[in-house]
Amino acid sequence: MEETVESGFNSMSSTMSQSANTSVSKHSVSWSTIPRFLFAPIGLAGMFALAFSWPNDHWLTWAFWTLLVSYSLFCWTSCFHEAAHHTLGGSKRWSIIIGRFIGTMIFVPFHVYRESHIRHHAYLNKSTDWELWPYSDPNASLWFRRIFCWLEIPFGFLTSPFVYGRLYFHKDSSLQNPEVRRLIRNEYIVIAIVWTAILTLVTVTSSWHLFLVVWIIPHVIAGVYQTFRKFTEHLGMRSYDPLLGTRTVIGSSPITAICTYFNFDIFVHGPHHRHPRYRHEALCDRMAQYEVENPSLDYPVFKTYWGAIRDLIPSLIWNPGVGMNVGAPPPSEEKPHDVSDFSEDVTAQILGEKDAVIEA
Repeated sequence: MEETVESGFNSMSSTMSQSANTSVSKHSVSWSTIPRFLFAPIGLAGMFALAFSWPNDHWLTWAFWTLLVSYSLFCWTSCFHEAAHHTLGGSKRWSIIIGRFIGTMIFVPFHVYRESHIRHHAYLNKSTDWELWPYSDPNASLWFRRIFCWLEIPFGFLTSPFVYGRLYFHKDSSLQNPEVRRLIRNEYIVIAIVWTAILTLVTVTSSWHLFLVVWIIPHVIAGVYQTFRKFTEHLGMRSYDPLLGTRTVIGSSPITAICTYFNFDIFVHGPHHRHPRYRHEALCDRMAQYEVENPSLDYPVFKTYWGAIRDLIPSLIWNPGVGMNVGAPPPSEEKPHDVSDFSEDVTAQILGEKDAVIEA
């Protein structure tokens, strides 16, 4: 039995009126975002502690600071995500500056990430979702997806630059805008120059051990966190609908609340996917509103992150895929919409009608 998601899903005018209160504004974003950066000085303090073995060189002390720094770096990837949405500060320029800095440090040009992420929102779980390749690619075999998935967990710091770079380097890329491609080319050049200088300095000063302890090991662990975040939000999800095709975590426990806060509410993933321009703090209320409006729908909302991970595990082991690779029908034709930027409401502006229909 199929049920069309009507209440709150197909009313363009209702969505646009609500967006006046929830879309990004200079005032709201700048003040709500600043406290979330507390993870940055904490992570920096952890780097200094690792560098100087403070307060001692016991392995438990090292492990504590390493995990703290790696989690801070993980929060920077969430910050990178917000920069792509231009929601980090009082101006688009500030988001771009921060985004380019983070992208340089993690080998992912800011604009290649932004362009890939725009398509991820517009074409969630479809073959044109470049960000979820190879899991979204119906031509990718099950064994290839399994091998790539298992490699992504320990080597996410390497696979992520590769996945995002495909949008720029692949011969069938949908990214044809010459101005954007020029920006990405220049960002790749800057990344090469900066990292050549960093590695040269490390070599000349014989600081490889320090570099390994302070940066490489925490960076690798942060890649594991980031990979699991991506998998938890998406792997195994069939629906093309933003609220039904992603896992959302909304919990009241202190740990869940703190982790959600310092990751810019990215764990509230369903409403973020439907409304890419919403403010961070508006997402939980919007999800609650959808649940009230559609009580018969079983939204994939979890009270803890561990609950979402438990739901992920079967897909992680047996069939790492999304959309058609986990049994969804081919997507319907999109509504005519220019996806050169994030939309106010993906369901209303982009998705074809059948893509907002679920099996009850």
